[in-house]
Amino acid sequence: MKSVHLSPFIGVNDILFSFSMDDTVQRLGAPRHRGRNAVDLDELDYGNLVLRFQDNGRLEEITIEAPVLALGSVSIPFAALKAFIQAQDGEAFERAGFMVSPSFGLAFVPDEPFWITALAQHCLPEWTALPS
Repeated sequence: MKSVHLSPFIGVNDILFSFSMDDTVQRLGAPRHRGRNAVDLDELDYGNLVLRFQDNGRLEEITIEAPVLALGSVSIPFAALKAFIQAQDGEAFERAGFMVSPSFGLAFVPDEPFWITALAQHCLPEWTALPS
């Protein structure tokens, strides 16, 4: 199984939070679908990868299929991710069905493999503010 490499608050694989929407399209090509989601973010949907941008073009979230998540030198199968986060991030919390890890900058629904969402650091307060 191919690992997805997360560098918290920096990026996923070779996609960086510093990328604009134009940078992303130049790098990845045209998305399968381009639209606006329910929380007013612009989305580029590439199938197994979805990127969400603010109106100003700043990348907010990177959602990707991750059967195995690589954090530094540690590889975590998705089935073990919730237990790993609970053990390694004392600030982890649950919101709207998601397990959110402020330390690792990620959110995921434990019962819906294999999707993880990498978060830009500036959007953590919005996740914290969601109702429990």
